[in-house]
This record gives sequence, C-alpha cells and structure tokens, in this order.
Amino acid sequence: MVASLSRPGGNATGVNFVIAELVAKRLGLLRELVPTATRIAVLVNPADATRTATVVNEVEAGAHDLGLQVRVFNASTISEIDAAFTGLARERTDALFVAPDPFFNVRRVHLALLSVRHAVPAAYGTREFVEVGGLMSYGTSPIDARRQIGAYIGRILDGAKPADLPVMQPTRFELVINMSAAKAVSLDVPATMLTRADEVIE
Repeated sequence: MVASLSRPGGNATGVNFVIAELVAKRLGLLRELVPTATRIAVLVNPADATRTATVVNEVEAGAHDLGLQVRVFNASTISEIDAAFTGLARERTDALFVAPDPFFNVRRVHLALLSVRHAVPAAYGTREFVEVGGLMSYGTSPIDARRQIGAYIGRILDGAKPADLPVMQPTRFELVINMSAAKAVSLDVPATMLTRADEVIE
C-alpha cells in the first residue's frame, strides 16, 4: 500500500499496529508464565488466511526454539470457538496462544470465560482481553494507536498529504497480567514477570 514506511509516496499512510512482529515475544512470555508447558494451542481465524498463515508460521518458528509442541485450532464462529476449547481441553493443552484478530476481539469476554472454565492459561495481543478477565497480554497500546490515528486524520483534514506523512510506528509496548484470572486457572505468576509488568490487574 505504501512505497516505504518513512515515505509512503501515494495516497495512503497510517499506523502500523505491529502484530505479527510480536508473536515470538508473546509466545516467550507465555512460556515464562507457564514454565512447565510443553503443548501450546494456537487459536486462529481461518477467515483471514493471510494473517493466519503469518501467525502460524511465527508461532511454529518460536515454538521450535522453545522446544514446544504446537496444535492449531481454527475458529471463525462462536460454535467453532466452543469446539476448539473442547478439543484443547481433551488434548490436555498446557497453554493457549490467541492470535490477533478482530473477530476474537469482539468475542474477548467469551474467550476469557472459556479459558477460566477449562483452566487453560491464555495469552492475548491487547490489554482489552485482560481487562475483561483474560490472563495476560503483550502488545502495542491500543489507546496510543488510536490517538495517533486521530492526530493523522486531523492533519490530513488540515491539508497535509498522506504521501508526506510517514507510517507511524508504535513506541510503547505493554505487558498486562490479571491476577484474578491467574488464580482462576490455579497459576502462580512468577515474581519476575510481576515486576516487569506494565500493569497488574487485581
């Protein structure tokens, strides 16, 4: 869509939310949170084939480095989410990596509840999941990204050309942990993670 991040050159610019680039880091944090984990489930939405392929490739590469086994579960409807949790519980999955996806964002309360019901520690891409009962998130700040988008909209409405506005990169990444969720899945959060967390929700 753009010639380069620094010089878009056309009629489009925007904000890079940095999603796929953080997959390996988030997977490493999930392993640190659940150090005994050997089997990781990955929940993806096959309706977004490009994003799914990227996330699965990144997770598999990161899992190989960490000595983890990966099982991918597809879900693009509520019933498929329920079926995926039934399957990962049956297979005694140690932890769950939820891929970033707008469909999952809308269903974040449902996902958090299922994770607790099945006692599966889960990691997400944004704090919005943790705020509604999810266990852990690591990613860019959605609030900062929305502010950046608003600022660019204002500049363009004032006459700035998108070609002259570099694609903005996030400057803040946050680790958020929900202690109530940890207790619900009988997980002791390592003290080292608590001290590094940007926010701990009690």
